[in-house]
Parts: sequence; C-alpha cells; structure tokens
Amino acid sequence: MNDTRKIIHFDIDAFFASVEQLDHPEYRGKPLIVGGDSDRSVVSTCSYEARAFGVKSAMSIVVAKKLCPNGIYVFGNMSRYAEISHQIFEWIESEFEIVQRVSIDEAYIDVSDYDSPWEIASYIKNGIFQMTGLTVSVGISYNKFLAKLSSDWKKPNGIFEITPQDIPNILLPLPIIKIHGLGKKTCEKLNRIGIFTIEDLYQYPCELLNNIIGESWAKEIIERIHGVDSRPVKEYGERKSYGKETTLEADTLDRELIYSILDNYLKKIRKRLEEKGLMAKTLTIKIKYGDFEQFTKSHSLEYHTNDLGILSDMLLSMYESLELTKTVRLVGLTFSNLENIDYKQFNLLELAQNY
Repeated sequence: MNDTRKIIHFDIDAFFASVEQLDHPEYRGKPLIVGGDSDRSVVSTCSYEARAFGVKSAMSIVVAKKLCPNGIYVFGNMSRYAEISHQIFEWIESEFEIVQRVSIDEAYIDVSDYDSPWEIASYIKNGIFQMTGLTVSVGISYNKFLAKLSSDWKKPNGIFEITPQDIPNILLPLPIIKIHGLGKKTCEKLNRIGIFTIEDLYQYPCELLNNIIGESWAKEIIERIHGVDSRPVKEYGERKSYGKETTLEADTLDRELIYSILDNYLKKIRKRLEEKGLMAKTLTIKIKYGDFEQFTKSHSLEYHTNDLGILSDMLLSMYESLELTKTVRLVGLTFSNLENIDYKQFNLLELAQNY
C-alpha cells in the first residue's frame, strides 16, 4: 500500500453509440442500440438512454428489443469508430510518455511524474471533448486495477479517485462482477457458493477459492481486492512516431508565434527521443485552420538523426515554405520513421560536427 504511482484509466462513454449520436443528431437523447436489427445480432454497445431499459453490451438483439421495443437499432460503422479512436490516441500519445491502449476506446496512462492527476484527468476530458465532442470517464488510483474500477464509478463523464486510505472499505459492498478479470461464468460459480460481494470474497478461505478458479488466479484476485497490483503501464506495441500538438487559445496568423510553438515542440520531442535511444528521419508539421480544414507537410532526410542543429534547420526550412492562408487553430509536430540509435550510421555532416 506504499505504492507512490499515479495511474489514470480513461474510457470513452458508450463509444460506438456516442459516435453515432455525434454523426446523427436525430439519435441524440434517444435509446440507441448498435449491433444491427436481425434476430441473430448482439448488442455491441448502447446509449445510456437504452441502458435505462436494461439493455447491455453482448445481449441478444432479441432480448434487447423485448426490453426496449422503441429503441433505434443500427449496424456499426467500424471504420468511423477506428478513425475517431486514431484521432484520440494520436493526441494522447503526443501528450503523455507512458500510454497503454487496452481497446479501441480505453487506455491507462502513468502520470506518476505529474503533480496533480486530477488536473491531468480534466485536461484529458476537455481535450477529447473539444476534439471530438465525446465525453470520457476517468479513474485515478495508485494501480491499474483500482484505476479501471474508478473510471466506472461516476459514468458517464465523471472523474473518481481511489486512494490507499480508501482500501478496503470502499470495495467491500461492491458485487464481485466489478472485479476486472472475473468473467460472468466465474461470478456465477462464486454466487452459487454464497459469494456475491467483495466482502464475501474477503471472508472466503483462499485455499477453497483455489479449487474454484485456480491457485495463481485466486492469488491475483485476492491481492487486487486488497489493493495490491504491481502491473506496470506498458506502451502499446512499438511506437512509430512521437509528436505534440496544441489547440491555440485564440485563432491566429502570427507566424512568429506559430513557429515558436513548433520550435519548442521540436526541442521537447528530440529530448524524449534521445532519452529513449531513438533517432528520426521524418518531420511532419500539422496545421488546422479556424474553419477546421487541416493539412500536413512532411520532409524526410536521407539518414536518421537526433542532432538538434540538423533538425532545427529542417524545421525552419519546412516552415518558411508554408503559406498560411487562414487563421490557425491548431499546431502540431511529429517525428516519425524512427530508428534505434544502436544502428546509427554517421553521415559526413555529423562526423564533421563532432570534430
């Protein structure tokens, strides 16, 4: 319980249904079920208006229609959901160092190096809402299990934190289905022997629990409900790029201001790459105008580098060639085409600079 980590788990509220309501204003405020309308379909997700009728994810559409006969039933649009998810995670990964995606609409972020996780949680919620119009629920705690539990606490559009001082009392009344990792069938097994709440699980002998769900899994579950979870937040696969972007407080045509933002980002991203032992070959400037029209400009060197002078010259040359035709709303910079520094091939220019 002396864990000093600070971990955030965020979850986009009713993601598929919320995107549909975003794209189709006529669906807003109505019970919307995503998954199709045939009797063989299942519910992918549903709006909170539909959940009020008892409709749930993975439920048969037949059952859903009995519970909510006047609901709106639509097929999903996965390419659209993937587009929005990519936009969100591109921004999240440009802002935070350690991000672990766990699905198309949720992730963990290690914010141990930040002073106030509540400020970070608000920043994430506001950033995603401004970018997409979608609401997000955020959980804060000192480990992954409790952070995920927290994000579910004040859905939708809430922030909640579980601290070491809250353990175990805050967990005891919760039904065991709230324990991430315990599936429906396992919970039904435990219900049959009188275990319905986390408090019941606290009082049940671990040796007997081993016989039901296996020794290693029983040990892990018992540790989690006692507030122990040492799993790290792991980056999702190999990062292909590093970047930063910001929405300006006011739209501007001030070229000097825009360049100073890009130059500041270049120095910060280069430092991050250096710490990770990486070099880049490609820089991309991202500009979004006040009318939301967006464009990018990229340039690649013939070699990989993390030399600040070379990268700064490259950025300046790219920026001077830009024609900003309208006021700018958003500015971003990305380093891509990455290579590990262990494989560095020094070019003549860099060799000359080192002597």
